[in-house]
Amino acid sequence: MKNIDREKLTQLLEIIHPAPALRLAHFSDSGEEMISLLHHFSQEEGYEYQINLTQEDFFHKIAPLYKASSTTTPLHFQLTRPRYMVQGKVYDYLFVTCEISEALQESFIQKVHAIIKNAGLILIFIPKEEKQQRQKWLEYLEKYHFVASNTIDNLCPSYDILISKKMHGWGG
Repeated sequence: MKNIDREKLTQLLEIIHPAPALRLAHFSDSGEEMISLLHHFSQEEGYEYQINLTQEDFFHKIAPLYKASSTTTPLHFQLTRPRYMVQGKVYDYLFVTCEISEALQESFIQKVHAIIKNAGLILIFIPKEEKQQRQKWLEYLEKYHFVASNTIDNLCPSYDILISKKMHGWGG
């Protein structure tokens, strides 16, 4: 992931409505700036932040930085695993900044549906040059019961951010 201006990322975090005991999850394969910002934000607000690091070398780079954190948990995470649930936790906000191959995109959306709370949001960062990918993601989100999908295309020069809500009481 290309680094995004910290000020722009902070602006994006304004979508997080303050509430007690919020949980954030993040699928990442690079982009230390975003991880650092989400970590500090979670620490300041008392939220739980789980970083699902999809590349082993990146996991070994990031994990030691957050070893002593009471709010941030880095995990080495395989996208091909059968289920994404870890310790029965569900999340209010799910950030996706890692690259997900076309072959895994549909199963990814299906699996993350189970770990997002009802009315929770998924935020998928899509490189601007991949307009066709945005349409595919939208189709998968709709198929697996996400609604109110929107794209933020003016926040950063490198990415469009697709935001969608898990509809309360829909799907499985």
